[in-house]
Amino acid sequence: MVDLKPNPEKNSANVGWIRKSMIGAVVVIVAISVVFGSFAKVDYGHVGLRKTFGKLGEDILQPGIHLKWPFIQDIIQVNVQVAKAEADASASSRDLQPVRTHIAVNYRVDETSAYKLLMNVGEGYETKIIAPAIQEVLKEVTARYPAEELISKRDVVASQVQEGLTKRLSRYDLQVADISIVNFTFSDAFNQSIEAKQVAAQQAMKAENDLKRIQIEAQQRVEQAKAEAEALRLKKQEVTPELVRLKEIEVQEKALEKWDGKLPQVTGGATPFIDVTKSDK
Repeated sequence: MVDLKPNPEKNSANVGWIRKSMIGAVVVIVAISVVFGSFAKVDYGHVGLRKTFGKLGEDILQPGIHLKWPFIQDIIQVNVQVAKAEADASASSRDLQPVRTHIAVNYRVDETSAYKLLMNVGEGYETKIIAPAIQEVLKEVTARYPAEELISKRDVVASQVQEGLTKRLSRYDLQVADISIVNFTFSDAFNQSIEAKQVAAQQAMKAENDLKRIQIEAQQRVEQAKAEAEALRLKKQEVTPELVRLKEIEVQEKALEKWDGKLPQVTGGATPFIDVTKSDK
């Protein structure tokens, strides 16, 4: 028969083994956590800063593997590559035309000042610092120019915006690489006025070209007439009495060559030519 009575000694041994196994597993897990928690990686294009119990360290960690205290320290990574911030800004030109500008700004964090930036601004510096700076500088520069010059002098406007942003962001150790004014958007009324001016300018240019063409053609006719008159004058100078006499002789000679020896029977009108040879008979 099977003995169904409980065995206290056996149960106690099983409980002890389970406890030891659980303790061993916890020790292993803790050991693994300690080992892996003692290392941290800083990615390329970034620098790292140690944070110990909420306090930020000033030492700048370069990309690679670094030691740290597990469960006590964290490593914060700061991107020092060129990043892009885009924004839409509304402003008014000098002639009070509403202008909406889309701008892209390429910037980077000065890695030697990463500690100062995080201490003074924090990790959301694009929202806290860069976006407001773009708005302010664009409004300031846009107000210097009439609306039409914002288009014709876009390079100059972009240069002044970059200069203003560079000066403003340098206070926070942010470096401006370059900026691009992607687009200016004006009101429909202003766009229509610009289109009307362009049409008028094209018509004026066409009229001016037509006038120049007419003037050139008239001048050509004058010059041609002058040339013909000069040629006629030179021909008249060549005509002398001797030349006229020679021409008359040439005409008479050619007439004699063609004459068949017979005199004409009628000379002019209805008057008959009298044949002298017949009258003697």
